[in-house]
Amino acid sequence: MPVKIRLARHGRRNRPYYHIVVADSRSPRDGRFIEKIGIYNTLSNPAKIELDFDKALNWLQNGAQPTDTCRSILSVKGVMIKKHLLDGVKKKALTEEQAEQKFEAWMKEKEVKIQSDLENMSQKKDSEKKKIMDSEVKKREAKAAIVAQKLAQAAKAAAAVTIESSVTPENTETAAQ
Repeated sequence: MPVKIRLARHGRRNRPYYHIVVADSRSPRDGRFIEKIGIYNTLSNPAKIELDFDKALNWLQNGAQPTDTCRSILSVKGVMIKKHLLDGVKKKALTEEQAEQKFEAWMKEKEVKIQSDLENMSQKKDSEKKKIMDSEVKKREAKAAIVAQKLAQAAKAAAAVTIESSVTPENTETAAQ
């Protein structure tokens, strides 16, 4: 029975989220599975990945083959590097302590990178909001200037009409009668 680690789609139309499952490769995509080991939500930014690290590592060591997408998810979470290091321990290329140190160093480096990416994303979002607000302020000021100009023209026209209506010969004749 060939076993795969793959995604099973859930959610409504245009709003997908995925379960990371271990399943027989012959079963349908959303059908029977052996074990659910995580959740992958692509709609959030950054994508939300919840993974049972130990179960995933255990299944990989027992021979389960991940699909391409699951392989990248497992790589992001560090399962693939941990498996690689444990394979090195089995081959006696590393000791368990060395493997654990390398894995911890990798995890710390990954955390720093993730934090810097999140900060960059928030700064970018803030700068985009500021640009939008500045453009809206400029538009509002331009509209206010146009409205003020039109009001000034209307006031001049109204003043001219009142002056003309008070000076016309018809008004002088009716006042004399």
